Amino acid sequence: MNEEYDVIVLGTGLTECILSGIMSVNGKKVLHMDRNPYYGGESASITPLEDVSLYKRFKIPGSPPESMGRGRDWNVDLIPKFLMANGQLVKMLLYTEVTRYLDFKVTEGSFVYKGGKIYKVPSTEAEALASSLMGLFEKRRFRKFLVYVANFDEKDPRTFEGIDPKKTTMRDVYKKFDLGQDVIDFTGHALALYRTDDYLDQPCYETINRIKLYSESLARYGKSPYLYPLYGLGELPQGFARLSAIYGGTYMLNKPIEEIIVQNGKVIGVKSEGEIARCKQLICDPSYVKDRVEKVGQVIRVICILSHPIKNTNDANSCQIIIPQNQVNRKSDIYVCMISFAHNVAAQGKYIAIVSTTVETKEPEKEIRPALELLEPIEQKFVSISDLLVPKDLGTESQIFISRTYDATTHFETTCDDIKNIYKRMTGSEFDFEEMKRKKNDIYGED
Repeated sequence: MNEEYDVIVLGTGLTECILSGIMSVNGKKVLHMDRNPYYGGESASITPLEDVSLYKRFKIPGSPPESMGRGRDWNVDLIPKFLMANGQLVKMLLYTEVTRYLDFKVTEGSFVYKGGKIYKVPSTEAEALASSLMGLFEKRRFRKFLVYVANFDEKDPRTFEGIDPKKTTMRDVYKKFDLGQDVIDFTGHALALYRTDDYLDQPCYETINRIKLYSESLARYGKSPYLYPLYGLGELPQGFARLSAIYGGTYMLNKPIEEIIVQNGKVIGVKSEGEIARCKQLICDPSYVKDRVEKVGQVIRVICILSHPIKNTNDANSCQIIIPQNQVNRKSDIYVCMISFAHNVAAQGKYIAIVSTTVETKEPEKEIRPALELLEPIEQKFVSISDLLVPKDLGTESQIFISRTYDATTHFETTCDDIKNIYKRMTGSEFDFEEMKRKKNDIYGED
């Protein structure tokens, strides 16, 4: 332990593991510690059901009923998310070749809630024309809009059609295509994946790119734009931990962290079990530095175990449902992620649906009722309400770089933005995917 490192990382959440992987690939000497005996921190997958079990974790008396099948067949994510097939996390997995350690399945469908019912999200011209979400004329206008987005190229002003991507607001773009409120709702929330309507009055450039990302992700596999790893999301941090280890990173689980040592306002090391490991920089999740983070809100998540697929999803064994805030008089969307035995995360014939949203009232469980109604009957519920924590400063003085808590979204794009942001604060340079590439004449190379 009494050694000098370039970077010490505390916590094995996904953000921390990806950063430790990148730092190791870039030749830094990394020590990675976690006070828990398992990988994944806040974003772990809990298995088996009875052990570190969900039942114990959520203080539910008794043990799982026999109808739940074998405990070891379960891997339940605490933070549910899918990967956008063309998104940043998939790029990170491909560039670092961490894909070698993982198997993915395409999620079977993406749905949106309107007037108490759910509909498949139309994201291609053919689907738009067949969708029962819109009337005939609306369909034609929406199709025109999709064609515009597909042809939009920021390097070629001829594709702008009189819109200034840096100045024209998204509200004005919708007006130009004469799209009605329902179409705006599912475009902004189910395609561009915004959580609130704040984006409407911002320049349209970002929204157009988000819809493009959705369409390109969808084009890769056809059924939906989302991927999910077999055996649960807990596999992701472990994959990046292996990457770090290949490049000489040192891992220690089950290590109590007694103190982060700061001298003249700057981190110099970490004390654990009486020993001190020195470092120049420190990365950690908010739970290790409670005095350096602030609460900016709360997220409620409800893990629901079902014995049936969700109604009106064509019996999909995995899907995402987005309930746009306007449909239920809220400021932020409600999300449902559903996976099942097909992903090796549940016993045969069982489904796990996880509902999440940003808390807006004193009665968070009431807020998610519309989502729970879609899932009935529910065999068992596990409710958690967690604080959204963010660092109070950028860490440039102290060299302590703190990740943000995982938000309510059901994809990893916001997590990847946080990773890129921490990388920039640590190194002073913009994040570059090329930096993540494994070195060809790699001394730790695997065959």
